[in-house]
Amino acid sequence: MLSKKLEKALNNQIQIEAESSQVYLSMASWAEVQGLEGIATFMYDQSDEERMHMLKLIKFVNERGGHAKVSTLNAPKFDFGTFQKMFQELLEHEIFVSNSINELVHITLQEKDYATHNFLQWYVAEQIEEEALARTILDKINLIGNDKGGLYLFDRDVQQITANSAAAPPSGA
Repeated sequence: MLSKKLEKALNNQIQIEAESSQVYLSMASWAEVQGLEGIATFMYDQSDEERMHMLKLIKFVNERGGHAKVSTLNAPKFDFGTFQKMFQELLEHEIFVSNSINELVHITLQEKDYATHNFLQWYVAEQIEEEALARTILDKINLIGNDKGGLYLFDRDVQQITANSAAAPPSGA
């Protein structure tokens, strides 16, 4: 059984995951309008992944005797200036999510809720991967600079990251 404090914190994380999905959906739409099909595909996939993170939390809260709440969401911005700025925002957003997950883990230890602590370890590992991927992408972007040919190749390569991620077995499988 979840404590009320932990249930509230998990519901907050559900909202964060839902808003993350919306942020990436907005980024995907922006990239698509810019003609960056590979980046758009990558962001659409990221949006779907965040929605799955949210659903996993909802099911967990409900299975543990809590009540997962679907709340209103803050609308994401729709203009990102440049693809470089957009990916910098992606990294900053992933760091924000990681900090939120870490706070949840801290609460589970305070509450001595080891089942929830164990469940959240998947999210901890997932955030390590998400931040590493964002940093790798930013490193590639910094190599490109303002080279249009480099942007073309990068856009194609990011689509490959998406294809490779989809082909890889899920974490923990």
